[in-house]
Amino acid sequence: MAPSSDQVSFRAALTRAKNVLILSGAGLSAASGIATYRNADDSLWNNFDPKKYATPEAFKKDPVDLWTFYHRRRSAYLLAKPNAAHYALATLAHPPTLARIAPSTAQPIHVTQNVDALALRVLESLPSSQEDKDAGTLSPADSIIEMHGDIFVTRCTSCQHLQRSYAPQLASALADLEKGQDSDAKPQLTVDQLPKCGGDGWAGSNRYGRCGGLLRPEVVWFGEMPPRSGEIARKMSGCDMLLVVGTSSIVRPAADYAAQVKKNGGTVAIFNLGRSNGDEDADFVFIGPCEETLPEVLQVKEDIAQLWPDM
Repeated sequence: MAPSSDQVSFRAALTRAKNVLILSGAGLSAASGIATYRNADDSLWNNFDPKKYATPEAFKKDPVDLWTFYHRRRSAYLLAKPNAAHYALATLAHPPTLARIAPSTAQPIHVTQNVDALALRVLESLPSSQEDKDAGTLSPADSIIEMHGDIFVTRCTSCQHLQRSYAPQLASALADLEKGQDSDAKPQLTVDQLPKCGGDGWAGSNRYGRCGGLLRPEVVWFGEMPPRSGEIARKMSGCDMLLVVGTSSIVRPAADYAAQVKKNGGTVAIFNLGRSNGDEDADFVFIGPCEETLPEVLQVKEDIAQLWPDM
């Protein structure tokens, strides 16, 4: 049977669901001006070689080149603003809205393949009350799993300390790099000038979190396994409704999650700009920009306006 695009039927299924999960990909952030990874002419890996910029071997060979690349991406992502699709999904973390549209489920966990932190930033901006906290509303950090990491988090290659920072640059030497500069132009930097554990002011300490070790972006590169894959698989095994948003369903393990939910008897609803892998096996497919389809199909336009009046 072909998937349905009937909004009323979808909303009825959502009210019955007891364990809703969200799986998002690059299409979620496309309307925020962040390039997708594949397919489009301006997609990231159509313009940059992933073997050069997204492998542990490349970082070991030339950390200056990789930090130049990721610094420019950080700068662009800092300027990006969440779009209506981010806000629509975040309303599911707002107890009154969730109680209206999905009264049988606990707060959905959002599993995102994106490293731009936009979904997290929206959750952090969600107004909350003491009643919400008493009702067991999850914190933003607990309600989202960034399965491919986060470009605003670094990990020390020596002591493994993790740290989140929205600072414009993580080392003073990166401040003069121009985002629009040709990525093949070699910057005049040395490894010692790159972001280090303890920052520019490191003065020889070997303490955890201030050991002076070289930092790397805490993103999952090709050849690395997403660190929370086991946790995500366990959550998917208990999911009875999966909302798939803005992903081509090509990269594993995320590409297998919808099939896993279907195999276990769950419902899959896909929100994508165009057709994608696995559409024929889904229960619902809504084609169009997800910043338009999600608020409409979930019927949360008024919720968004009330929760984020300055959006």
